[in-house]
Amino acid sequence: VDAIGGLTMGADPIAHATALTSYLKGGPINAFSVRQRPKEHGAGGLLVGDVTPGDRAVVVEDVVTTGGSALRAVAAAREFGLKVVKVLILVDRQEGGKEAVAREVPEVEAVFTISDLR
Repeated sequence: VDAIGGLTMGADPIAHATALTSYLKGGPINAFSVRQRPKEHGAGGLLVGDVTPGDRAVVVEDVVTTGGSALRAVAAAREFGLKVVKVLILVDRQEGGKEAVAREVPEVEAVFTISDLR
């Protein structure tokens, strides 16, 4: 995996902590963020970060309910040219979101489910 990221703000702490840890261990994974809407000035676009089209990426999401946010991040990453190989969810609320994401991405994993946290 070359990159990790997702929709800002939820994915940012996870992606940047992972990027920092990987850098400190000598095998850098770059972080990226997907904006809620494209910027009108500067570099513009939806996706920002040190990534290159063709990079293999993991999309991360803090909490998944319907899967809509994760799927928006996947679509933006693919539109940029990243190869999304996995979606990693911190908490799956078990309301069908993980399954919706799994229809679009071959590998989807949740660290916790809402049942685990009750």
